[in-house]
Amino acid sequence: MQKPEKIYLENTNFQFAFTPKNANLGNLRETFFINQLAYAHTVEYVKDGDFRINGKYHFEVGGKNKTSEQIQGVKNSFIAADDIEYGNPKKIPLWLFGFLY
Repeated sequence: MQKPEKIYLENTNFQFAFTPKNANLGNLRETFFINQLAYAHTVEYVKDGDFRINGKYHFEVGGKNKTSEQIQGVKNSFIAADDIEYGNPKKIPLWLFGFLY
């Protein structure tokens, strides 16, 4: 057996139940993103960015200072950024994905 690269729990609250003082912010962001999209869309883990949605849209999930370096040159790619109130055509506030559920 190998140690998995990442583990995503179904709900962000579970991470606080298991590790209340050491919750990983990056994993929380990605778990929230998956949770909001996976009920009605196909979510795949990919190397170019963090996730591919419905086989078409690539997303990199991060904080307000996240750059598009990891998805540079990838068609239909976007950043889902935490800690921002409004975005631009390529950077979408992470909280807006909460309205999809």
